[in-house]
Amino acid sequence: MLIDLPPWHGANVDIMQTERRLIRIKQLRAKVFLAVLVPLLIPTAHLTQTPDPAETIRIESDLVDLKVGVVSLNPQHPSPELRQKDFLVLEDGQPQEIAFFAAADAPFDLVLLLDLSGSTKDKLKLIRNSAKRFVDATRPMDRVSIVTFTDFPQVVSPFTRDRKLLKDSIDDIEKPVGGTKFWDALHYALAILRASGNSLRRSAVVVMTDGVDNALPNVAGEGSQTSFDELLGLVRSSETMIFPIYLDTEKEEIKRHPASRMAYAIARAQLAQLAEACGTVFYRADKLNDLDDVYQQVISDLGRVYSIGYRPSNTVRDGKWRSVNVQIADRPDVVARAKQGYYAKNVRD
Repeated sequence: MLIDLPPWHGANVDIMQTERRLIRIKQLRAKVFLAVLVPLLIPTAHLTQTPDPAETIRIESDLVDLKVGVVSLNPQHPSPELRQKDFLVLEDGQPQEIAFFAAADAPFDLVLLLDLSGSTKDKLKLIRNSAKRFVDATRPMDRVSIVTFTDFPQVVSPFTRDRKLLKDSIDDIEKPVGGTKFWDALHYALAILRASGNSLRRSAVVVMTDGVDNALPNVAGEGSQTSFDELLGLVRSSETMIFPIYLDTEKEEIKRHPASRMAYAIARAQLAQLAEACGTVFYRADKLNDLDDVYQQVISDLGRVYSIGYRPSNTVRDGKWRSVNVQIADRPDVVARAKQGYYAKNVRD
């Protein structure tokens, strides 16, 4: 089985566990990004590292796979259950024949990715309680994994449907040490979702962060090895949906450290770009107490995501951009959100 993993994913489980123990004992900041192989998630077969082609949507047997969210324009009236005939897919303005359709009740593999750096590290109780309520809000059919990060990601719980086990794992989240390597952490989450790959389950990352990677201008500390442009390319090429929740820590962090307001502005813009790249929503929590309501909204929106596949009428393999537009026929009360397009395969692929 071939799995695309980040280039820093070469260490085995025992080595990584040893490294983490040393970090806890010595309480030293990690100088290098340490990737953790997730127990039960990644098979023990040999792994081959082959990078994704940037900004090329994944197409199996030339089937373009779209994850389509449906948003009601009237908050008082949730969007109704829709059928295949309700959707119209246009590629470069030309109608496409839908070859595959999965209703909104298809199961998800969800990663809850929690930023524990900066001001949030002193508010672990609130973060734990909100994470538990997120778990309670998920559907019984969904598998959930909890991952935290500062300088490097740590798997709190691998994928499971056992809600009690998830909550017990959340209680074990320790006070973190280190800076913020958000781009590396999201890269990692995408990699473990790809490794868990079950074609019958959709996948999503719900990430709570202020988005300020140490690699941003005027932010102290060592930044991610993954650049934002690389990350954005991975998101565009991935079948995984990203649901970014911006936690506003700007005022508090600037009081504590001479952080740059420009860095926060860039971070917010980048989170919005990640949402736009996969057709989701950019959520905002002004304070940690707002997370409960935001998590509830995210789960509600996840429940209105459809999978739609089509074989493009344009079969030319020229590597060029194909614009995609998904519409809902005769339903002015709802709107569809999906990726805005993809790069076609190249004749050399």
